[in-house]
Amino acid sequence: METKPPVPPFSQETATQKVRMAEDAWNTRDPDRVVLVYTEDTRWRNRAEFPEGREQVRQFLQRKWAKELDYRLIKELWACSGNRIAVRFAYEWHDATGMWFRSYGNENWEFNEQGFMMRRYASINDLPIRESERKFFWPLGRRPDEHPGLSELGL
Repeated sequence: METKPPVPPFSQETATQKVRMAEDAWNTRDPDRVVLVYTEDTRWRNRAEFPEGREQVRQFLQRKWAKELDYRLIKELWACSGNRIAVRFAYEWHDATGMWFRSYGNENWEFNEQGFMMRRYASINDLPIRESERKFFWPLGRRPDEHPGLSELGL
C-alpha cells in the first residue's frame, strides 16, 4: 500500500516536516497535485464549505485559486500528538480588483497510518491590507528556506 511519509505517530521533527511539505504543495496552487496527499474519502471543513472526497476538494481548490490571485502561504506547526497535527497559517493574495488580503487561520489535521490526511478542519479570517503592508515576497511557488516564517514575521 502506498504511503505519504512521514507517517504517524508524529514527533516534533516529523510533524514540522509534514507541515512544510503541505505548505510547499499548496504554494504550487496545483489542485491535481495537492489532492494526492488526502485520502479518497477525506472530509474537510473550510470556512463554511464542507467538501468530501478528493474530487470535491479538487473543485474547491480550483475555485479558491481562481479567486485568490498571487497566493503565497506560510504554515507553522502549533502542536502534534499521535496521528494529529495542529497548524497555524497566514497567506496573502489579491482579488480581481487588486484588493490585497492577509488570511489568518488554524487547521486541525488527522492522518491515517499511511500518512494520508483524512480530516482537515480550517478556521480562517481575512484581513484587507494595503499592498504596502504585504510581508510575503518571493517568486510564486515554494517559499525559500531563508524567507522568515510566521513567528519571525511577528504574525
